[in-house]
Amino acid sequence: MGNISDLEALLRPPAMEMPDYPPKAITLASGEVMVVRQVAREEVPTLLEAIYPLLLVERDFYDVVGARLFGELLAYKRFRVKDEYVLAGLIDGVLAGMVNGRLVNEKTGMSYHTLTIRRGLRVGSHLFAAKMEYHIEHCQQEEVLIVAESPIGFRRWMIEYPLEKRFEVQHELGGVPSWVLPKDTYYAAKPRLVSGRRPISEELMKSAQTILLPRQETVVRQVAGEKEG
Repeated sequence: MGNISDLEALLRPPAMEMPDYPPKAITLASGEVMVVRQVAREEVPTLLEAIYPLLLVERDFYDVVGARLFGELLAYKRFRVKDEYVLAGLIDGVLAGMVNGRLVNEKTGMSYHTLTIRRGLRVGSHLFAAKMEYHIEHCQQEEVLIVAESPIGFRRWMIEYPLEKRFEVQHELGGVPSWVLPKDTYYAAKPRLVSGRRPISEELMKSAQTILLPRQETVVRQVAGEKEG
């Protein structure tokens, strides 16, 4: 844990050994290439800056998702949540969206949130699929517990995969009980929903090395459904 106090060591949850998420490149409908990669703790302040202006946007429950994700990212940065990970989607280095979750134990994962910054290109769907890939393929888990906090999330996750009810298990986010993505359902849906290629070029990886923020005004207008002009 490095040079931390004995008390701080007691406050941090015990950590499982988690594999790194190998970066991949996804070609979007626009022809642009999005790099999906893991986010380090020291990069969290940049993500918080991106989320902050969305906390008062009610459309598609950006306010609820943004506020909760803001807290989860802080907890990740400060070692206050057990076995959390964060993935980001970057187009020419510019943040297009982010997802997070955690490992409950060796067999079960817990999906937290998916937040899209660049709308209209299925960025959120690609990133959600990337985190299911991380749980099932890279962490070798058997299932992932999931809830949706918006109608669009319900359509994207519960219906598209499709997920199974696990209503006897209450999800950590509260609200409705859990749905679950078992390993066999993931692999059945993978040809339709999981995209990307590996390895990616050094040039492409270099373009995603630093997380850049899109213009704040443009993001707020887009997620709120307002037209430019």
